[in-house]
Amino acid sequence: MLLNSCRKLATDEVICPLHANSESYACRFVQNHMQQEITFRISPRPFALDPSTYAEIESLGSVLLKFYQGIQELYFASSAGRMPKWIQEYLELGKPELVLDYGRMRRFRRDYPFIIRPDILLTEDGIAITELDSVPGGFGLTAELSKVYSDLGYEVIGGPHGIIDGFAQAVRTQDPADDPVVAIVVSEESQDYFAEMKWLAHALTEGGLTAFAVHPEDLVFQEYGLYLASDQGLQRITLLYRFFELFDLKNIPKIDLILYAIRKRLVCVTPPLKSYLEEKLNFALFHHPSLVNWWKDHLGEPDYAKLSRILPRTWVVDNRPLPPHAVIPGLEVNGIPVTDFLQLSEASQSNREYVLKVSGFSENAWGSRGVFVGHDLSRLEWGERLSQALESFSTNPYILQEFRKARQVETSFYDEKLDEVRLMPGRVRLCPYYFVNGSKVNLAGILATICPIDKKLIHGMVDAVMVPTMVEGR
Repeated sequence: MLLNSCRKLATDEVICPLHANSESYACRFVQNHMQQEITFRISPRPFALDPSTYAEIESLGSVLLKFYQGIQELYFASSAGRMPKWIQEYLELGKPELVLDYGRMRRFRRDYPFIIRPDILLTEDGIAITELDSVPGGFGLTAELSKVYSDLGYEVIGGPHGIIDGFAQAVRTQDPADDPVVAIVVSEESQDYFAEMKWLAHALTEGGLTAFAVHPEDLVFQEYGLYLASDQGLQRITLLYRFFELFDLKNIPKIDLILYAIRKRLVCVTPPLKSYLEEKLNFALFHHPSLVNWWKDHLGEPDYAKLSRILPRTWVVDNRPLPPHAVIPGLEVNGIPVTDFLQLSEASQSNREYVLKVSGFSENAWGSRGVFVGHDLSRLEWGERLSQALESFSTNPYILQEFRKARQVETSFYDEKLDEVRLMPGRVRLCPYYFVNGSKVNLAGILATICPIDKKLIHGMVDAVMVPTMVEGR
């Protein structure tokens, strides 16, 4: 809640929460104090989570790190013949040898993304994780929003500096340099996120960690590593934060020099170049019946039960014919087991509550691109999408995922034209940002994106409210 007394900020402004128009004032305060461009709706307050939901989300970080570790273990055990070969085959579909080569290097075997971000929906039955993003955007935006709403007097999850401190601590854990220098390298394809990465780099530098947000072409390669031009001359980079996707490597300027520096350990890199950790089909590996006991042993019974509940059932859309006696495990239409994914094209609208997504190594694998909701399409369109997914199996595999419906929530937003705060029914996606420091995983902030109730997919858009989160009653 807003503080129940006037609060003097570092800027010498005074906010009086009891002012009759305090909600509109709070929204204008956010607008005036955000350095990043606002392309979404402003709310006068953070999104509130009940304490039990917050506790569950906070506990997930270590479980998701174990999930990543399990995927890697499965991948290498499969390639070594200790687990079924099809696991490796699934995870290598459509990948060029260059990408596979870096993912297999033993010198990077212990490396995992140091930011873990799931996409979480609030449903009538609890939370559901629809995706895991190991090259996420939004944490720079969440960092600034957390600071601004903290200045308004709210106790946001992670606090005003949670993401900034979490990023800095994770860098120092991964980078052995006494005085790390970080380059957040943003590709042309990811330019929409450059402003937030620039803001974050400035905030990190103010906090004592030298950081830059740059384009790949800004990097300078010399004998001993990668450098950036600064006021002090060329400055050597010790850690490169990769804000570009592996499918896009061929379009990254100076990528050969970057990869050479990584291979020769002239610079640390995160997220690691491990395409098998960036596949949506990893959820299908978790739910595969033949791997149930393996996952129980790896995660332990309680964490296995937790993920079984919150990860929607998922299947790889494989176009290879099954033996006559086989069925696709757990997939039915009108009570009849499915033997071919095209059978789903004949399902009624109520029986096709599934989401079709390209798995990961594709230009359409982020945002709302490459995502199709079965019951929102006509039967003809749904059949065409299934056919396309089957045809692309060997190059860009798709997954079929059980649809989890986000429950309705209510939020408020600032109508600038009317200079008033209005209520909006919507559905929310929560994006927690966990930072990995060795064996510890800490929650540093949660971004809530609330879209109007009539929107089919929940993602950042001009009609969405985007705010940090807080716990009810704090």
